[in-house]
Amino acid sequence: MPAIISLTTDFGLKDGNVGAMKGVIWSIAPHVQIADLSHLINPQNVHEAALVVARAAPYFPDGTIHVVVVDPGVGTERRAIALRLGQQYFVGPDNGVFTRVLKRAASQGWPVQAVHLTRPEYWLPRVSAVFHGRDIFAPAAAHLAAGAPLEALGEAIGDLILLPLPEPQRTPSGWRGEVLHVDHFGNLTCSIRREHLGEHPDATIRIAGVKIHGIVGTFGERPPGELVALYGSSEDLILAVVAGSAAQRLNVKPGEIVEVDY
Repeated sequence: MPAIISLTTDFGLKDGNVGAMKGVIWSIAPHVQIADLSHLINPQNVHEAALVVARAAPYFPDGTIHVVVVDPGVGTERRAIALRLGQQYFVGPDNGVFTRVLKRAASQGWPVQAVHLTRPEYWLPRVSAVFHGRDIFAPAAAHLAAGAPLEALGEAIGDLILLPLPEPQRTPSGWRGEVLHVDHFGNLTCSIRREHLGEHPDATIRIAGVKIHGIVGTFGERPPGELVALYGSSEDLILAVVAGSAAQRLNVKPGEIVEVDY
């Protein structure tokens, strides 16, 4: 099976930066299949990238290499790193973008190996201070896909940068969390999950001065325009407007407080 490299960036699709990274990868490892996870991460939003990658990575086969370039510190002293977590690899900046996949690895007891990308023979010959995605991360991933061992790419490290992850808090009547993410449809992903709430279909959700009564199973259980709560595909509590945008209706962003009582 050909090697697979996934790409996640905040580059958008207008300027050719994603294409340049693909060109570098195929120049080194022409057999590689490239999967685009997202190139529409909000600019410099490391938390969003961490969430998107952690959601998608488990559905890729063993041996996949995930390249993540959401890198507001590009060209500074922040380290370029590559990781092996279980049977998958991750390449990108050491800025916390791998926090959620590292958390999953720890919870599953997977082996973790990390290196600081310090071997320029695995980079492009000339490195721009503002495009490490093309000049360091893409070639490093391609060399991994071509068979280079992880330890050949740099020095072993263990002190990785981790983001503080918002955890929901127990209240006398339920849980208090926050909005983590706004998706393409305007749905709101919350830090509260099914594992916190259990089976409480009659729960009341409060956000931005609005109450939502009950947790439904599907969008289609309520008419268009109604604000609903349900569990998403990753078991997160989702707030949505049927055939509309909850983010626009409620005028909220990530960080907004969500409370659930039952």
